[in-house]
Amino acid sequence: MKLLYELNDKPPAGSTVLLAIQHMLASIGGIIAVPLIVGTAIGLPTGDVVTLINAALFISGAFTIIQCIGFGPVGIRLPVVMGSSFAFLGIAIGIGKADGVSGIMGAALVGACMVIVSAFFMEQIRKLFPPVVSGVVVTLIGLTILPVAMNWVGDAPAGSEHFATLPKLFLAAISLLVVLLVATYAKGSVAASAIVIGLAGGYLVALSMGMVDMKQIGEASWFAAPEPLKFGLSFSWPAIVSMCLAYIVVIAEATGDFLALASNCHRTISGKDLKRGLLGDGIGSAVGSFFGAMPLASFSQNVGIVGITGVASRYVVGTTGALLILAGLFPKFGALAVTVPKPVLGGVGFIMFGMIAYAGIRMLVKAADTRRNALVICVSLAAGLAVTIKPSLLQHLHHDIAQLLHSGITTGTIVAVVLNLVLPKSKEDVHAEKQAEEEEMNSEHTIPLSEDTTEPAMASTSSQSDVSTDQPSKPTQ
Repeated sequence: MKLLYELNDKPPAGSTVLLAIQHMLASIGGIIAVPLIVGTAIGLPTGDVVTLINAALFISGAFTIIQCIGFGPVGIRLPVVMGSSFAFLGIAIGIGKADGVSGIMGAALVGACMVIVSAFFMEQIRKLFPPVVSGVVVTLIGLTILPVAMNWVGDAPAGSEHFATLPKLFLAAISLLVVLLVATYAKGSVAASAIVIGLAGGYLVALSMGMVDMKQIGEASWFAAPEPLKFGLSFSWPAIVSMCLAYIVVIAEATGDFLALASNCHRTISGKDLKRGLLGDGIGSAVGSFFGAMPLASFSQNVGIVGITGVASRYVVGTTGALLILAGLFPKFGALAVTVPKPVLGGVGFIMFGMIAYAGIRMLVKAADTRRNALVICVSLAAGLAVTIKPSLLQHLHHDIAQLLHSGITTGTIVAVVLNLVLPKSKEDVHAEKQAEEEEMNSEHTIPLSEDTTEPAMASTSSQSDVSTDQPSKPTQ
């Protein structure tokens, strides 16, 4: 897929803001949902829940900018949106009920330090993720996150008679249809804004059906500054161990997200690049713990937006970070985005998450086509999907092991890495891998990330006729 805006392009100001809003709308619901659910579950007063939400938005915005633009050795310089991760949801609730918010923040701080240390070994860790493994990870990210979109469409507890009622299915279908039509028939920046246009179309239909709850805007205050150490920090070994297990999941997911994002941006990334990205994750979570923000991770849905729109500009997503900071300072601004009905998000989510799986499949196509690699892919995909579809498969394992393997991404990643290490390679396998590597090196579709992010490129001046051409641009020398 030819990119409309490449990694270092700077679109016109109006287009930049519109495209940034698209990423913000896709992420703000998830960023707010984690502190909202945790705060409510552990019985915090409304004011404290609002504080958690504001902190999450502010820190997510700040470290989105750092990941996109870079700050010294921190930040991968890809269009990464950072936000509160659902991987921590159950663990944070458990810690919060036992030790309060201070226990959550203390455990998050220690876990973040573990991520920071791990980042310095990414050159070695990267060797564990050749295309056959990284493709599995990225594909599982897309496939295992699809239930999130399904739950958004349902917008009620599973099994409830209110789950996926006809009006909700209609809203999801309208949003999906609008995205498909815009992405297929529109040109240039309009086509690139397919996601936000789909959200807007679904929102307007929802308004006409009386399915938009506006009271959150009225209840939100006008301004709220971050409050450092409002909840304090406390430490307990059970909480720290549990949180570190969750961070292992996040490291695997972040690695997959970075690989998928680089693929969508037509870039290849090294262990050094992954180190910078994980430093952004770890330092962001560490700083966030002092401000009362839930631990951060890269958002997979925004990877899908890059894939479907062809907008890979890191300056667009950096602008998204600025908008998230504004949302954190002015809660009414963020409350407007939160009023988008979940079925509308769900309809758009099917495309966003599907694009992530597509990016993984593209990576698997680049792997050597051998029987050995086929075994690695089939078994690891099956393992990851098995625990996602049937979590009860883990019910008789030790609690800590079950907690580690409950994520299909983690399970599939572990199986893929282990099989790739232990299954023997024949001479034919080695020859096929070398041939695949040579083809990848000679490909014109990717540019090494580290060699192309030191100097920003001029804003794209391609005409719409240029955008529609099928031939990829030549890599910068």
